[in-house]
Amino acid sequence: MPGRVVQNQVKLAAMNIYERDILPLCDILDICGFSESTFWRTKKLWDETGWVAKPKSTTSGRPRFCAREDIDYILSLVKQRPDYFLDELLNLTKLNRHISVHFTTIFRELERLGMSRKKLKKVAKERNENVRIDFTRRMAQYPPEYLGFLDETSKNNRTYGRGYGRAPKGRRAQMRQDFVRGTRLTGTGLLTLDGMVASTVVEGSMKRVDYLAFLEHEVMPLTTPFPGPLSVLVMDNARIHHGEEILALAERFGPCANRVPSPLLSRLQSH
Repeated sequence: MPGRVVQNQVKLAAMNIYERDILPLCDILDICGFSESTFWRTKKLWDETGWVAKPKSTTSGRPRFCAREDIDYILSLVKQRPDYFLDELLNLTKLNRHISVHFTTIFRELERLGMSRKKLKKVAKERNENVRIDFTRRMAQYPPEYLGFLDETSKNNRTYGRGYGRAPKGRRAQMRQDFVRGTRLTGTGLLTLDGMVASTVVEGSMKRVDYLAFLEHEVMPLTTPFPGPLSVLVMDNARIHHGEEILALAERFGPCANRVPSPLLSRLQSH
């Protein structure tokens, strides 16, 4: 019967009987119930692989359009510039790898590599990694109880508006939100191991005179001369954090001041 599936165990029994010369071939075929051509195909596999069935293929589906080198090239492009559009990747691949594929192929290959579309985190070009490393090295010499972190944050009516939502496929996610910014409030705080120990809020942006008053009357009385608890004040490179007045306050009350080369290194940025 054409197309009939012969179990592997039956084929294996036929090979063992034939090799041990227990029965002639015609009797083996009659007992096992398959043709002579099937027997010899199975015998060839048995001699070559040690098994009576073809090994399963490790790959399935149609061949990919992109070779391994093409995929590595696409991955290198994404690592170099994560904001490439699919059509830009398509054109670069066509120009430099000489392959013509659809942009959905690029999308599927990126998905297969575990690359997903995310909100871009922007990093300043002016950021100096050597300065950041040196700052981290210097700050490592201070015990945690020596440190106090100063920074500002602001809010208005639009601050709490969320940028992402959920909706059925094919429909926009809509929600009424404030478009008028309203009153802007700026808060400044001092963060230590004990939590937020001093803070102030002003309407509008924080000005130098407000910041100096906060330092003199709220922050500096809590500090101690270096070395000691809360004797190292850390602030970022905002313009109001610079000036002789701040250094004069530090000399008057005793703590030393350190400026963070990047806001991302300030502990206040994560609170």
